[in-house]
Amino acid sequence: GLFVWHVRNTGIRQIPYRFVHLCHIANDRLITFQYFNFLKRMYVTQCNKDLSQRAKPKSDSIVSPLHELQQWDQGKKVAHKISPVSPVHQLWSETSSRNELREMKSAAETEDSVIPVGAESKEDRQWKEMKLRLDDLPGVLARLSKIKLTALVVSTASAGFAMAPVPFELPCFLLASLGTGLASCAANSINQFFEVPFDSNMNRTKNRPLVRGQISPLLAVCFAASCGVPGIALLTLGVNPLTGALGAFNIFLYTCCYTPLKRMSIANTWVGAVVGAIPPIMGWTAATGSLDAGALLLGGILYSWQFPHFNALSWGLREDYSRGGYCMMSVTHPGLCRRVALRHCLALIGLSTVAPVLDITTWTFPVISLPINLYISYLGFRFYRDADRSSSRKLFFCSLWHLPMLLLVMFTCKKSALEKEDKGDLLGRSRERATEIRLP
Repeated sequence: GLFVWHVRNTGIRQIPYRFVHLCHIANDRLITFQYFNFLKRMYVTQCNKDLSQRAKPKSDSIVSPLHELQQWDQGKKVAHKISPVSPVHQLWSETSSRNELREMKSAAETEDSVIPVGAESKEDRQWKEMKLRLDDLPGVLARLSKIKLTALVVSTASAGFAMAPVPFELPCFLLASLGTGLASCAANSINQFFEVPFDSNMNRTKNRPLVRGQISPLLAVCFAASCGVPGIALLTLGVNPLTGALGAFNIFLYTCCYTPLKRMSIANTWVGAVVGAIPPIMGWTAATGSLDAGALLLGGILYSWQFPHFNALSWGLREDYSRGGYCMMSVTHPGLCRRVALRHCLALIGLSTVAPVLDITTWTFPVISLPINLYISYLGFRFYRDADRSSSRKLFFCSLWHLPMLLLVMFTCKKSALEKEDKGDLLGRSRERATEIRLP
């Protein structure tokens, strides 16, 4: 009896210890609630093999909501069976899941016969090699040579030829215009060849032919050479050596000085203004064969006009220029950009007043040109004061019609060669009379 009483007392005392020991064993053997729940889900999955999910494959292209509603009833519903989960591996690896998703997507695309309207295939979104057709070649070369800028250069050279105080010669005028245009095409093509990696970062220039790969760099260089060499030859042999030298110097200044300076210093704007001032000088020298004061005055007018024109243009393109890595006044020195534009607007008034002093025009030219010069000066002052996109846009569009109107007024008020000869004869006669009076 004592033995049975001792066994009962010791057994009752050891019950808590045995319970704790059993809990430890259960934890070590993963006998937990989560484990039983997992076994339950496994049992349900194995017994009910008809479990499936309904899915409609999503199209790759973006279509309108209205079109999706119309195609919803026409699409097929594809059922995919859930694969059973093994008790050993509870999670899939990333590679296996990606492979299964690709297989499900390909199966859905093959089974779905409804193709939405306007959907783009994957092949259309891949990179493709651009092939140049002969029909597109003239347009591509026109954009490579900046045909609008070339037309402006030829027009200013023609104005210089027309302002020369000599009789008009049509063959010389045509040769000078053709040679100047070819030289401008060559300079613009070389400029685009050097600036391909920088133009690709700008919205304004990212569609140029070399940036888009429409033509090869070798073709661009060959086109520049085929324009530059005949152009300089025409100016040198067909017109005169002075005009040919000015054309060659302008190509060198534009491609080797102005182009690299655009990424180095704001001095590129002044160098570019010199490049734009040389074509009217070339027109004057083509007609006269000499570099006179009238040629320098025309070059000065073009030099000053370019600052309000380009500074107003670059003000609205500051983000593009900074993204492309160009060092422009509008980006690095905005205050100087506005001051220089206003300064050269006022300089146009002074240059117009100097024209009759140099005996190039009559005194009616500064009077007639004063209103348009005052108007562009007013817009330059608005641009200097407000410094916004609206004022810069107004100044830019004003500069587009200001230059041709100023040159037209200058041509109408030009002094003819007969007037200068008559004036020279009068001066000669007055000198002869003065000498006769002095003689006894």
